[in-house]
Amino acid sequence: MNKIKVPKNVKLIINLLENNGFEAFAVGGCVRDAVLLREPNDWDITTSALPEDVKKIFNRTIDTGIRHGTVTVMLDKTGYEVTTYRIDGEYEDGRHPKNVEFTRNLIEDLKRRDFTINAMAYNDRVGIVDEFGGISDLENHLIKCVGDPIDRFNEDALRILRAVRFAAVLGFGIEENTKKAITRLAGNLRLISKERIQAELEKLLMSDNPGMIECARQTGITEVIFDEIDRINEAGMLSSVLKLLKELPKKHYLRWAGILVLADRQRAVDILKELKFDNKTVNVVSRIVEAVKRPLPMDRAAVRIDIYEIGEDIYEEYLEFMKYYLSSELAPPQCETVYEYLMSEYQDIIEKKECLSFKMLAVNGKDLIEAGLKRGEQVGGVLNHLLYKVLSDSSLNDKEILLHLAESEKNKNAIR
Repeated sequence: MNKIKVPKNVKLIINLLENNGFEAFAVGGCVRDAVLLREPNDWDITTSALPEDVKKIFNRTIDTGIRHGTVTVMLDKTGYEVTTYRIDGEYEDGRHPKNVEFTRNLIEDLKRRDFTINAMAYNDRVGIVDEFGGISDLENHLIKCVGDPIDRFNEDALRILRAVRFAAVLGFGIEENTKKAITRLAGNLRLISKERIQAELEKLLMSDNPGMIECARQTGITEVIFDEIDRINEAGMLSSVLKLLKELPKKHYLRWAGILVLADRQRAVDILKELKFDNKTVNVVSRIVEAVKRPLPMDRAAVRIDIYEIGEDIYEEYLEFMKYYLSSELAPPQCETVYEYLMSEYQDIIEKKECLSFKMLAVNGKDLIEAGLKRGEQVGGVLNHLLYKVLSDSSLNDKEILLHLAESEKNKNAIR
């Protein structure tokens, strides 16, 4: 393949740079994805033009990474990163070069990139520039470093995790020397911010091949960044968890609940906080993980109690998770049919607007105070008692009945 489909604005940028005497190519992941007939998320351009040259040629630009040679060119409200060919200086922090040196040589620029499949460039005039065998590695479904993998991973430790993530997303294997270097240098991931680790793990878990997390375990990555995987493996449950993960829809909360399903709620909270997840993710995922361990409800009253105690706000996510969990190796035997029962009861309860919370009770705190209960703890305790009465028997959700029950409860407390 020598021709790939390039968006008109990318062609326009390349052509304008060439017409002004410079080289310019689409580069990196967009070329890889175009060759694979995947839709690129964005298109990056590399050029022999210096940043000041780029700014002179285009009317609207933003200095997004001027120190490293990157200028964003704005066309039709869309930004395109245009970066000068460069040679990276010494990497001091395992992530970023101390300085960069601009060059007029495209191959020198491609040489500094992580993997062969990401080190290709393209324009319509020259075709694909593939100095390091990226096309061959795409055909062979291989993730392979450009040059010496030890050098590439020492330059940027995040590449260690990115190798596994690309393998998961693309359904590829990892070339042997690259895998050996990952195993040797996995500890360097301690240099990487938790936010970066989280982003790569998210892409891995949301891929078609989340089971590649096993490769991360085998190479020592998870021991450094996500040792829950190693705990699951030591318990002999990793194969079952990965099978569940593969079956779950590619939904953020469900996949993370899947990988943490054997943890208790507090451990799930600690892990997600350590990975710097947002509060909603911590809350929803840890609650699903906790809810999975509850006894399964066998009658309608127990379903209503479940909805209240698990939380109506996440109950649909919980049910969707249970659809897959109950048919997995992790569930108690002969539970496959329970999901259909739970879903049917839940839908009917919602349709009939049966009481599931304090706000749906036929009485409130004001009613109880007017009935002679003391403000504060007594009212709160009686309301809670009444709610569980109604959750157990929805026919009790009547104001007169509940006030009578409240009076009885008040008298009991008085006797005590």
